[in-house]
Amino acid sequence: MNLGRLGHLSYATLVHPGDNWEMMEQSLRTYVPKVKARVSPNQPFGLSLRLAALSAELLVKDSKARDGLKRFMGENDLYLYTVNAFPYGAFKADTIVKEQVYEPDWRSEERTQYTINVADVIADVAPEGVPASIQTAPLGFKPRVTGPDVVASYTEHVLRVIAHLVGIEKRTGKTVALALEPEPRCFLETTDETIDYFRDHLYTGPSAERLAKLADIPVSDAIAALRRHLGIVFDIGHQAVGFEDIPVSLQKLVDAGVPILKLQEVAAMHMPQVTDATIEALQRFAKTVYLSQTVEKKDGKITKFLNLEDAFEAYKKDPGPREWRTHFHVPVFLDDLGGAFGTTRFALEQALKMHKEKPLSGQLEIETYTWDVLPAHLKTGDIVDYVCREIEWVRGQLA
Repeated sequence: MNLGRLGHLSYATLVHPGDNWEMMEQSLRTYVPKVKARVSPNQPFGLSLRLAALSAELLVKDSKARDGLKRFMGENDLYLYTVNAFPYGAFKADTIVKEQVYEPDWRSEERTQYTINVADVIADVAPEGVPASIQTAPLGFKPRVTGPDVVASYTEHVLRVIAHLVGIEKRTGKTVALALEPEPRCFLETTDETIDYFRDHLYTGPSAERLAKLADIPVSDAIAALRRHLGIVFDIGHQAVGFEDIPVSLQKLVDAGVPILKLQEVAAMHMPQVTDATIEALQRFAKTVYLSQTVEKKDGKITKFLNLEDAFEAYKKDPGPREWRTHFHVPVFLDDLGGAFGTTRFALEQALKMHKEKPLSGQLEIETYTWDVLPAHLKTGDIVDYVCREIEWVRGQLA
């Protein structure tokens, strides 16, 4: 929905089954009109569309499928403003996702072509006058970044996609931007790392010259295009897990001139005091199909673990007081999960207060995709109830 100066607000359809177009189309028809009827009955509702690689490839080739999507959106008063092109393949059901969610990474032709396909779908389906974004992976999984040649390859493939987006704008007048999403344990992880990458690899003379050649435009236009067609998704939960001061991080991005293309409302798990009882209660959140990156603060020192199970082992070897934050998306309206568990909702409140005073992004999105693996006591009614409650909470913060 359009919140005026505060941007467009919706929820990520990543929460629904959507590993291929048949599944995604069925999810859209089943859930989205019901959500719209409750939260935006009298105005158009923005669609955040999950497109896996198979879906994007099908929609590019099949104009009838695209026409069907446009017809569905028109009949239900929907408009497309963002696409999640982060998970390349399967993301739901019993598929073990873990670190494979970053594959193929941004040094690959597969990731590049997938993103170009998504851009072409947006160019046909999205309305004029509403800039659209493509949410994508944080370039790659940090342990697999083995040298500067990997980073250089990331940059080359990103520039190729930006050149394609420049071409779309020339042909159609529609602006589509690529939004890299920092995430724990990835090449783009912290806000400082993200700013450094933009400054040292993208906002440079060589990158502007390379884009100018790829897009056949003057270097001066390429410099502007890098900022118009490229930015980040700022997932508030991701950065809170890393113990960042969220308002400080957001201001750093503003000061560095890195566009926040999408401000993502996400709350993560927070254990302010880890004890044996905490470990026991956390077992239900461990060993899911998703990574559970955990960051520990102990005696002022930060330690990072890839999964909760790794943090458990560290605690067993060296017990004692510590604080944990875990990359496990939980309902944004909760600040207490029961027992010793809290959430990073406080970071969401800080970010939304800042956004309300000084709009930081034209796009807002709630991305609690973990409904299928949440413990039963955290579920509130059905998925439509749950999504609507999250949207109403965020809207209430901005009222």
